[in-house]
Amino acid sequence: MKNRRSFLASAAATAVSGFAISSCAQSALKQRNIQKAIMLGTLGVKGTLLERFQAAKDAGYEGVEAQGGMNQQEVMDALGQTGLKAASVCCHTHWKQTLTHADEKVREEGLQGVLQTLRDAKAYGTNSILVVPGVCNEEVAYDVAWERSIAQLKKAVPLAKELGVAISIENVWNNFLLSPLEAVRYLDEIGEPSNVVGWHFDIGNVLRYGWPEQWIKVLGKRINRIHVKEYSTKKMKDEGVWKGFDVDLTEGDNNWPAIMKALDDIGYQGWAISEQRGGINPGGLKMLTERMDKILAM
Repeated sequence: MKNRRSFLASAAATAVSGFAISSCAQSALKQRNIQKAIMLGTLGVKGTLLERFQAAKDAGYEGVEAQGGMNQQEVMDALGQTGLKAASVCCHTHWKQTLTHADEKVREEGLQGVLQTLRDAKAYGTNSILVVPGVCNEEVAYDVAWERSIAQLKKAVPLAKELGVAISIENVWNNFLLSPLEAVRYLDEIGEPSNVVGWHFDIGNVLRYGWPEQWIKVLGKRINRIHVKEYSTKKMKDEGVWKGFDVDLTEGDNNWPAIMKALDDIGYQGWAISEQRGGINPGGLKMLTERMDKILAM
C-alpha cells in the first residue's frame, strides 16, 4: 500500500507538472505576441491558390508570405476567403534581376520588381517586404555590390515611405553581408528607420557561418520579420552545405531556447514565417505548425 500511495502521489505530481509546463508554454506564446505564417514558395501543397491557402489555414497558420508580381485580386480573394493575413511579400525579381548586376538595365528591372512588391504588400495589408539586396561573385566585386545595392534601394525608399511598407533585407547565401555588424553598417549607410528599411532575419541561413542568437542581439530592433528554418552543421560537413537544410524543424543545430531568449531580449513581436521543408502534404504542414508552437513556447 505504501508503494501504491507513493506511485499515485508521484503520478499526481507529474500530471500537475505537465499541466504547469503546458500553461507556461501557452503563457509564453501569449506574452510574445508572435503569429505563425508560412512562405508560399515552401507551402508544398498543389492546387489552386485558394486551395493552397486553405491548406495553410487548416494546418494552423495565421498568415502567408506571398510573392511579388502575382495576380493581386486572386491573392486578395484567397486571403479574404480563408481568413489568412499577409505576413510579408517576397520580392520576385531579386535573384535573377539582382540589384547588384553588372548590367544597369538588369538592375533597373530589379528595382521595378522591388517597387511592384511594395505595391503588392500595400494591397494585401502587410507592412513589410522581403528583399535580397544583391549578389557578389567573380564578376561583381564586394565593394561594387555594396555601392550598387544601396543606390538601388535608396531609389525605392520614397515609395516605401508613401505606402508605409518597409523594405526588409534578408540574409541569404549571396556572398554578401556576411556578419551582423556589417548588416548594421549597411542599414546605417542607407540611413532610414527600420519601418522604412530594416531586416528580415533568416534563422537557418546563419548557421553555416555564425549563430542566430548573436545576429539577433546585434540587429536588435532593426528586425522586422523572421524566417523560421532549421539547419544541420553536421550534414553540412558530412554531405555538403546544401544538405544542411535537409533536416526537420527542431532536429538540426539551432539553439532554439537561446534564439527565443534573444528575440525576447530585443522585444520582438509580430510574424514568425516558416521557410522549412516538410510542407509537402497537409500532414507535413501540421507537423510544422506543431513544431513551431514548441519553439515559440521555449
